[in-house]
Amino acid sequence: MLSNRKKYIVNGNSGVKAQIQFADQKQEFNKRPTKIGRRSLSRSISQSSTDSYSSAASYTDSSDDETSPRDKQQKNSKGNSDFCVKNIKQAEFGRREIEIAEQEMPALMALRKRAQGEKPLAGAKIVGCTHITAQTAVLMETLGALGAQCRWAACNIYSTLNEVAAALAENGFPVFAWKGESEDDFWWCIDRCVNVEGWQPNMILDDGGDLTHWIYKKYPNMFKKIKGIVEESVTGVHRLYQLSKAGKLCVPAMNVNDSVTKQKFDNLYCCRESILDGLKRTTDMMFGGKQVVVCGYGEVGKGCCAALKAMGSIVYVTEIDPICALQACMDGFRLVKLNEVIRQVDIVITCTGNKNVVTREHLDRMKNSCIVCNMGHSNTEIDVASLRTPELTWERVRSQVDHVIWPDGKRIVLLAEGRLLNLSCSTVPTFVLSITATTQALALIELYNAPEGRYKQDVYLLPKKMDEYVASLHLPTFDAHLTELTDEQAKYLGLNKNGPFKPNYYRY
Repeated sequence: MLSNRKKYIVNGNSGVKAQIQFADQKQEFNKRPTKIGRRSLSRSISQSSTDSYSSAASYTDSSDDETSPRDKQQKNSKGNSDFCVKNIKQAEFGRREIEIAEQEMPALMALRKRAQGEKPLAGAKIVGCTHITAQTAVLMETLGALGAQCRWAACNIYSTLNEVAAALAENGFPVFAWKGESEDDFWWCIDRCVNVEGWQPNMILDDGGDLTHWIYKKYPNMFKKIKGIVEESVTGVHRLYQLSKAGKLCVPAMNVNDSVTKQKFDNLYCCRESILDGLKRTTDMMFGGKQVVVCGYGEVGKGCCAALKAMGSIVYVTEIDPICALQACMDGFRLVKLNEVIRQVDIVITCTGNKNVVTREHLDRMKNSCIVCNMGHSNTEIDVASLRTPELTWERVRSQVDHVIWPDGKRIVLLAEGRLLNLSCSTVPTFVLSITATTQALALIELYNAPEGRYKQDVYLLPKKMDEYVASLHLPTFDAHLTELTDEQAKYLGLNKNGPFKPNYYRY
């Protein structure tokens, strides 16, 4: 491990509530805490955004300027100051990253080229809260090319690429995000996107549901002019269904997460590659022969298990769903309860979307140097809050890597403090994100242009025809050639020659 470690002890576990919470409604953003106060509040904002506290240390590089972006007066080259990023001077580096991403996002670039003349999003005012990466930048600039105005914040306090945020700000996008935000910073950034004089959103693009719920809590009247919500995460979709069931969803919402192109490509293939990348970058470990337990065998779990098995790891799976459990067994994995293997495994990976999957009891029983990480969107799967007690010592090893040390000397290696591993500690494959981003763009176009009455105040899946269109836009990259149905074949199957080719109930 690296030298120059910083040892610190985090005390206290009072007042942590296992429910969705929001910032104090009486909070005044102009009365900001000091720099030290903000950093000590630093924690992840995902599903139950305030459920678990993080360490006092920020994940920003020690070489970075320690001044909070909120305390800086920055302008881009055009004199515009409607943004808040780490350092606008990094814009040139961010632009290069965006240009690289464009080469691996063929569908978005094709959509930009095909629809730019039509401007299908002309008049759209989109407020977004997603991971701010080079891939997201390509999506935002595509939305802009299609006629939309955008304002953006980050859905995760550690996934923002500062140079990309700077490049977007330089290009005129009001972006409010930087890597290593505190909780107060996080909500402030969202509020700056939403609460602006002379501009009101009419579309929402969300990842995790924090933006949607902030508007519901603070500015409910805005929904009178909002045409729809597009949500891409399991966590955010779950929140939307909760609102719908309670009769509180007042606009149509598109569930992008459960579209075929998102589930099968982003969740499965993306995680199959990024799980190894995140673990390698943080721990430098070898996977051959290691015993790993993966909690959850949905699409994310399937991708993680396949990657680790291919690298020679011995992989166990935990599941609550008998269908997913049977799939795991048929794929050659041993189905266990976590308690049965917790003492022997070298790595614990959660990807269930649930809470308290790994409890303090599990953590107490882990072997020395066991690696613990999360691949789900929510930061509630691992009970990190239970580790913030006086008898345990936290030791920072490197960015995103902590040793949590027990009184007897046993230690576990906790990655990203239980937050999303791949986007916190590494990167994800750009090509896969092209699929997801294109799906998001089409969902926005569909909701924005839909005639009144087509969509009611409910949660909808992306039409099958759009899923197929997204897939078709990516096939030329592989020089792939689709077989076309003859008229006779189409009649025999009862299909339109141009699709859709599968009924909505079909499971790919």
